[in-house]
Amino acid sequence: MKILTVDIGTARRIFFFTIPNLDIENGFKLILPSPTMMVHRRLKQALPLRPILLTGHQMGGGPSAWAIEEVARAGIPVYMTPSAATTLNDELDKVEKLGIKIVGEDEVQGLQVAGLKVERLELRDFDFELISKTFSDYGVSLDDLSAIAVAVFDHGNAPAGVSDRQFRFDYLDERIKEKNSLSAFAYLSNDIPKIMTRLQSVADSAHALPCPLVVMDTAPAAVLGANFDPTVMKRQRKIIVNVGNFHTLAFRLGDGIEGVFEHHTGEIDLPKLENYIRALADGSLKHQDIFDDMGHGALVYGTNPFEFGKDEFDVVVTGPRRSLFIGAQHAAPLRPYFATPFGDMMIAGCFGLLAATAEILPNLAEPVMESLRGGRGRGVAPWDAG
Repeated sequence: MKILTVDIGTARRIFFFTIPNLDIENGFKLILPSPTMMVHRRLKQALPLRPILLTGHQMGGGPSAWAIEEVARAGIPVYMTPSAATTLNDELDKVEKLGIKIVGEDEVQGLQVAGLKVERLELRDFDFELISKTFSDYGVSLDDLSAIAVAVFDHGNAPAGVSDRQFRFDYLDERIKEKNSLSAFAYLSNDIPKIMTRLQSVADSAHALPCPLVVMDTAPAAVLGANFDPTVMKRQRKIIVNVGNFHTLAFRLGDGIEGVFEHHTGEIDLPKLENYIRALADGSLKHQDIFDDMGHGALVYGTNPFEFGKDEFDVVVTGPRRSLFIGAQHAAPLRPYFATPFGDMMIAGCFGLLAATAEILPNLAEPVMESLRGGRGRGVAPWDAG
């Protein structure tokens, strides 16, 4: 059993590769700049240069989108194919209003502007050939994988005139009601809902893979992975907060998902975040409380309030900006516990991807879950694993 997991955030992408017969702590991992950051840096370097042509697939926005718009504002001609342009907006007329020209796939060959050769850049979140080559350079083959699992954040393709934030929360509500589990946000590549266009773009960019592909939303993957911290695992009811670089998401968990809210990390400070967590705990949090504060929204299902102060900590925290909770100076702060599944908070999302893959691919369930629960390969040295 070899599984490659790839957790793609706003700033970083993390690769974790499980190795048969070894403790999970001995898996290989890489932490590299995210695809959107790579595009951002490439375009910032190209600002004083020639026209830009962007092809490929929808990918993560944020830094890449800001850089594309900056190039266009600087008066440099920018061309995008329709699929690449959805990185900025699913409504292509809005992309064109930014000064960007949409060109068909048949127009890109030999494209020149005023006699200048066009700088070309392919957009994609997932490049298996590049990943495989990177591991191969270190003597690790990805030829015999049992599965690949990739996590990205997807707003979904909201209809014209519908808020992306509202559309995403309607989707979250639908998934939780259909399957009250964190793994409800994971799919085999041929089962992706049509509205989840970024997840579909991951599958499209993967081309022919040697094994099944699972795709999943990033925040539920991180929260699911945090559950494998031994201290967190002991609690049936808990609130887990993933403080990401771009989004902050909190789940109230008990008998399934009892509630969730999602906000933009840049729009909150710790006192505000803790107020929302307290409201999530007692059930008083309303969708409009978050939405009107420029967040995504909130959903509360469980009627049994979550009580703070009963145990040695109040809230489980993970994510690259978890330091928001460190050294709180305000009155009566919540007591955080910083989850470290298998000794590494940074790859919690990869552990969540493994757990979701085990549920979606039953033939892998036993070895994966045995590994995640610490019962596989215990004490075997890497050089003895074969």
